[in-house]
Amino acid sequence: MTICVTGLGVSGAAAARSLLQAGERVVVVETRDGERQRAAAAELAALGAEVRFGGELPAGTTLVVTSPGWRPDQPLLVEAAARGVEVIGEVELAWRRRPAGAAPWLALTGTNGKTTAVRMLTTMLRAAGHAAAAVGNVGTPIIEAVAQPYDVLAVELSSFQLHWSSTVAPSAAAVLNVADDHLDWHGSMEEYARVKGRIYQRAGVVVHNADDAWSTRLAAPYAAAADGPVGGGPRTAGFTLGVPGRGQIGVVEDLLVDRAFVEDPLHAAEELATLADVRPFAPHNVANALAAAALARAHGVPAAAVRQGLLDYVPDPHRIAHVARVGEVDYVDDSKATNPHAAAASLASYPSIVWVAGGLLKGADVGELVRRAAGRLRGAVLLGADRARIREALARHAANVPVVEVEGQDTGVMDRVVTEAARLASPGDTVLLAPAGASLDMFADYGARGEAFARAVHRLATSGVR
Repeated sequence: MTICVTGLGVSGAAAARSLLQAGERVVVVETRDGERQRAAAAELAALGAEVRFGGELPAGTTLVVTSPGWRPDQPLLVEAAARGVEVIGEVELAWRRRPAGAAPWLALTGTNGKTTAVRMLTTMLRAAGHAAAAVGNVGTPIIEAVAQPYDVLAVELSSFQLHWSSTVAPSAAAVLNVADDHLDWHGSMEEYARVKGRIYQRAGVVVHNADDAWSTRLAAPYAAAADGPVGGGPRTAGFTLGVPGRGQIGVVEDLLVDRAFVEDPLHAAEELATLADVRPFAPHNVANALAAAALARAHGVPAAAVRQGLLDYVPDPHRIAHVARVGEVDYVDDSKATNPHAAAASLASYPSIVWVAGGLLKGADVGELVRRAAGRLRGAVLLGADRARIREALARHAANVPVVEVEGQDTGVMDRVVTEAARLASPGDTVLLAPAGASLDMFADYGARGEAFARAVHRLATSGVR
């Protein structure tokens, strides 16, 4: 076989290495030519791969393993489809090539909260004594993880990865939420949601967010199959920020409670943890904890390990992270809020906000976000490529909110942003970086954006400005 691997990123390089180790003939195609790509090409060439810079499908290709970032309309992938050559992703490759007796997968996807939930799930599994790892979109390529002696994998899957996966069958799967995102890649909200729903197709247990319309809709066919007269469908469980009904995990006063994975869901419930165990505390983070708990419970994790896992979990940076208090104003970095849905969850966590927003909106609409948050906003400071669209939404739905636009893409932009935010803020306010857009118009990634914000806040704190 001649297997074409597209892209020299993390997943592409990992797929190429795995295929080479299995003795396959591998041709790697990369459309970008830079220092990082050349270094990766040299590494793979030393292992026996042929690397081509360009965009043509190699002659004789029998399978294409594509990187998740490659869109379906990329000419090489279109040509492969026209020739009848199968195109899969690294996730699908890992599933097909996992060894006999390989670790089961507990998989999750969603527009927001994926990494938080998958890391919570991993700490819960480890607290129960499992050799577990967080893999997939979270950073570690699955093709490498399946060859390791884990007994269970917590798998984060993006819509891009799911698009190129067809036979993956996790023992349990969850869709955390679905909202406008990556519409420039998928073409429509319906297609984006459909691809998210592929995670359920072969899942043993289907976990859905009962508070999210799309998640509930995607799970509905499997619930009907499980509860109908024929039966035989996957078991389903919901999670909710409200009081749980039968077959759900939810919240009762200050407790996280399971009425799904107990012997008698109709009459019995089991306490899993308290709201105080969820860090950082915010409604959307409680939902992440409930989703992780549902997947863990589907794998047989006891209640005590669910709570211990939440206590052991260390939040990743740039997720509603408190930076500093300056002059009775709190400064919070949620740079990971890279779409309107994530920004809405962040804005709902604070009562009085000076909002720092902007970036690349990726085709998403911010009107509803602004309308819902308008009563909490005391000011807004906008930066980045699509700031005009946010300004227009503020003019329509929050006309009384003072707005400052900070132009430019130089290194000093964030200092000017923080200075303007401090000028708009009053004691008791929260200056919240929740951009609602991607960072690549100005920064290397959302982490670099959050770090720039934190540095600017600390400089403000030492400047004596209040």
